[in-house]
Amino acid sequence: MSLYGKSFLKLLDFSKEEIDEYLSLASRLKEKKKRGIPHEIAKGKNIALVFEKTSTRTRCAFEVAAADLGMRAVYLDPKSSQIGKKESLADSAKVLGRMFDAIEYRGFAQEIVEDIARYSGVPTFNGLTNEFHPTQILADFLTIKEKFGKTEGITLCYYGDARYNMGNSLMIGAAKEGMHFVACCPEKYRPNQALVREAERIAKASGGSVRFSTDPEKGSVGADVVYTDVWVSMGEEESVWKERIQDLLPYRVTKKVMENAKESAIFMHCLPAFHDLGTEVGRAIYEKFGIREMEVSDEVFNGPRSVVFDEAENRLHTIKAVIAASLVKEIE
Repeated sequence: MSLYGKSFLKLLDFSKEEIDEYLSLASRLKEKKKRGIPHEIAKGKNIALVFEKTSTRTRCAFEVAAADLGMRAVYLDPKSSQIGKKESLADSAKVLGRMFDAIEYRGFAQEIVEDIARYSGVPTFNGLTNEFHPTQILADFLTIKEKFGKTEGITLCYYGDARYNMGNSLMIGAAKEGMHFVACCPEKYRPNQALVREAERIAKASGGSVRFSTDPEKGSVGADVVYTDVWVSMGEEESVWKERIQDLLPYRVTKKVMENAKESAIFMHCLPAFHDLGTEVGRAIYEKFGIREMEVSDEVFNGPRSVVFDEAENRLHTIKAVIAASLVKEIE
């Protein structure tokens, strides 16, 4: 099958076979990168990187991926982009579509990236929205395949706030791949019920499952993968920290949580992580609440089961696969 010309907006848009095609291409491109084999298969093409929310990994992954493919990348930071400000989203998208072969968007509502794809007429890639983070999930699944040789039948337990882009995307992606998804969180932190029903429908057909647990001690029992994310999404006010910490502190991923998982279980985190006092945010939280570690203990984050930096590197290879699949008709 061909992914040529397709936008990459959310995993709901793709079949398991198509997701696996992205992962297979990512593996091949990663091997070429490691062996120093040039792969400038999109030479002469240009991509606009529209960032209404800043990022380290997403920006670097897109820029390096584009460079490896022989492309030019133009970065538009939150102050440079006039989308929806001095110029309507539709008008901006139409202009960018005339100048670029593809557009990446990282920002707020999912409808924004959907509209950019609709109005621009060129492949558009979701670098993160409030609702979904599909490029991260490809990196996660490539990492899982590298560690276990498969995704099917793998049990992934997500700890913390599962209501937003990571919880939503992991749940849908796991359902597509025939994985067993568990969200371990307070009931009010579960994903939208309509999306849960859709994930359950997909999982039933794929051989996977979707379930929820409010017990942080038992949630990870039988898990192959224990996953967590920051407790406050980008752009949220600091005033929400107190409530989140109070609600989610029992759901911190600790050594005990990992011991309850399978002996072969790995720990994953999409980063950044507040596991020590090495960040301004971490120190501010410590000063206000006396907490040195947030969603994961430093012992786990830097422990032998952690694969967070393998996962971070795989952002590059999977994003490169997404770009290449959309812009290059034939890839060896």
